Amino acid sequence: MVETAPVLPFKSYPLVNIDLVIDANASEVSIALLKNGVLTELHKEKGSDDFTVGDVYLGKVRRVVPSLNAAFVDVGYDKDAFLHYLDLGQQFASLNKFTKRTLKGELRANMLAEGELEADIEKEGKIKEVLSGGMNILVQIAKEPISSKGPRLCSELTLAGRYLVLVPFSNKVSISQKIRLQTERDRLRQLMQNIRPKNFGVIIRTVAENKKVSDLENDLNDLISRWDTISKNLRNSAPPKRVLGEINKTSAVLRDLLSVHFNNIHVNNRQLYNQLKDYVKNIAPDKENIIRFYSGTLPIFENFGVHKQIKAAFGRQVMLKSGAYLIVEHTEAMHVIDVNSGNRKGMKDQEHNALETNLEAAEEIARIIRLRDMGGIIAVDFIDMGENENQKKLYEHLKECMRLDKAKHNVLPPSKFGVVEITRQRVRPETDITTTESCPVCKGSGEVEATVLLTDEIENTLNYLVNELKPGKISLKVHPYLEAYLKRKLFSFQRRWFMEYKVWVPIVADSTYHMLKFEFYNSAGVRLEV
Repeated sequence: MVETAPVLPFKSYPLVNIDLVIDANASEVSIALLKNGVLTELHKEKGSDDFTVGDVYLGKVRRVVPSLNAAFVDVGYDKDAFLHYLDLGQQFASLNKFTKRTLKGELRANMLAEGELEADIEKEGKIKEVLSGGMNILVQIAKEPISSKGPRLCSELTLAGRYLVLVPFSNKVSISQKIRLQTERDRLRQLMQNIRPKNFGVIIRTVAENKKVSDLENDLNDLISRWDTISKNLRNSAPPKRVLGEINKTSAVLRDLLSVHFNNIHVNNRQLYNQLKDYVKNIAPDKENIIRFYSGTLPIFENFGVHKQIKAAFGRQVMLKSGAYLIVEHTEAMHVIDVNSGNRKGMKDQEHNALETNLEAAEEIARIIRLRDMGGIIAVDFIDMGENENQKKLYEHLKECMRLDKAKHNVLPPSKFGVVEITRQRVRPETDITTTESCPVCKGSGEVEATVLLTDEIENTLNYLVNELKPGKISLKVHPYLEAYLKRKLFSFQRRWFMEYKVWVPIVADSTYHMLKFEFYNSAGVRLEV
């Protein structure tokens, strides 16, 4: 099944202020989640949103491989997608019947509730008894293409909403285990049994706790309409075809995480701002006013301190506040994290200092695992400790820190060598950000133009802009060091330019610029080409 586990809401953790910062440009949308100012999640949404987790496709079985008890399915990706027998779902016979009849135009969208479900397929059956080459099949993306592998599929379809997850071809109502009050569980179960259509199962998510009947019913109706969309798109179709796309990642983040603790949602794109206002107005009308359009001169990630935190968290070496640091190494199959005491100075004995460093490292490790979306096997080499009681404290603390992680994971006790192993589900490619930079000034040659000529070059450009292009108000964007130099009190270039050109030129600092880079912008924020 695809991400049916209920999302743990932030309301379980008091005194948490959450800001969402969204940087949208032509090629991608980057979403940063800040908890009390600390970057905890980073999502990137590319221009193309094909083959994302949750998308539903009509595919064609290329070949069945009995030795793997699996099949390879063409869904339109460069490489065939992988579908294992265990991912078919026990109600595959009902889904297959629905697919065939809908493709022929025999079945209307609302007829699912009118018939009886087919018998379940065997749990430990053989795929060759169910699938054959050339067969059309309805599938959902369970894992996005990673590295050289194609997508991984499942046929147990689920449609996730804000409060509910819809499970077609089922009559079961499940409730998140994190809803512990029995009276509330009984209320939700009875409510869903009364309003859900026949042959549609429901998983009640944690955020549905104490919600009004109207909220849950609206969410259910929205999910039913999405199922109707699948039915309509499936009629008379030919594979491969996407019949339902998951909502964009920005909206999905809001759907899963939006809570009373959200302070602000900042976005720098007017079109996306309007879309989010409409989306939030539908799912949480009381939160509509927290969406704010950012129009500052600094890049939005720079303004909210996200850029610096990304650089600090995605490098090979990650520093901790105490002076200790982590070394993070990546391979295709696993990740290795080494904890080092560095320059940390402790006032007590070695054992106590090692425990404090390890506890601090455990919190940061849990954060960067979520931030980088690391998957597979993660081996953590903590600083050696001699006392078993301290080993137990570290293990329990790491498990508690990992409890915030929505991905399926397992933390194993320390081995006899002191290494802690973490296994974590990976459904998307790991977020990989290069923190090292090639020198943009010398281009690797080791030599640059004479810096003494830089101010002459800036002034020549300014002279051309003012006297030839005459763009009106203009501003200059440079590296912070260059900004400080140009604004020197006794020898301010700004004042000199104002006296000479009768134009005041604001100088804006941007730490993403290299030392010798400069650009002029007009009042509309458009870069002026020279």
